[in-house]
Amino acid sequence: MGADSNSSDDYNNSVGWNRAGGLIMKTLVLVGGALFLKRLTKSTTRWDHARSVSQSLSGEKFSKEQAARDPENYFNIRMTTCPAAELVDGSTVLYFEQAFSRTPQKPFRQRFYTVKLCSKEMKCDVELSSYAIREMEEYKNFCDRTKDQRPLPEEIVGDIAEHLTTLHLKCCDRGKRCLYEGSTPPGGFPNSWNGAAYCTSEIAILKNNEVHTWERGYDEDGNQAWGTKGPYEFKPAPASSLKDMFSPLNLSQLSMEKRIEGSFVLQ
Repeated sequence: MGADSNSSDDYNNSVGWNRAGGLIMKTLVLVGGALFLKRLTKSTTRWDHARSVSQSLSGEKFSKEQAARDPENYFNIRMTTCPAAELVDGSTVLYFEQAFSRTPQKPFRQRFYTVKLCSKEMKCDVELSSYAIREMEEYKNFCDRTKDQRPLPEEIVGDIAEHLTTLHLKCCDRGKRCLYEGSTPPGGFPNSWNGAAYCTSEIAILKNNEVHTWERGYDEDGNQAWGTKGPYEFKPAPASSLKDMFSPLNLSQLSMEKRIEGSFVLQ
């Protein structure tokens, strides 16, 4: 009777320890898996910021609606951006150009952008830098060409010239219209056009891929030397954009375009 009781106790203890051990093992697996997933998700999310900014900037966008509302202060400008190359650090190189919508084949501004993650010590998510292009003529209407008609990626990297500006973008708070917003650091970057001493730039990327940009120049006393009264609002191109290229709005702006010949925009 005593022997049977001891055997029963030993069996129950063994089953209990096995269950406890199994529970502990399951807990460790779940905790370990959760930590691994958290680390993986965090890493993926950081890179998703850079990819999201690149994708939102890419495409054909127009300021047509804004120009119709306020033709005295804003032009109907076509903004085109597309991926061009990738750097060894994983940064994406975007080609960017702006032209009056009625003459898209004659861009007045051409740039390279690099899109990369902000370093961990910085209080931002994405770093967007602009660079001059060494051989601008070779890149006109770059995004409109087929890949076999574009410069090779290694040529593109070699044609990235002097650094112009850098904007630090942060993910917008919940409830706001934007996905990302950012600006140049305090004090901006050196600029000498039209009596300016420095320039600043701001950008907001909205949830519908709309992009708002605002560039201004200031003199040493902080007075605005050039730039618009508010940001340019670029909206994705509608399907009828080509039909509208020679609309009355575009044709009426021809005389206004002449007024800014030689301006900073065209420079």
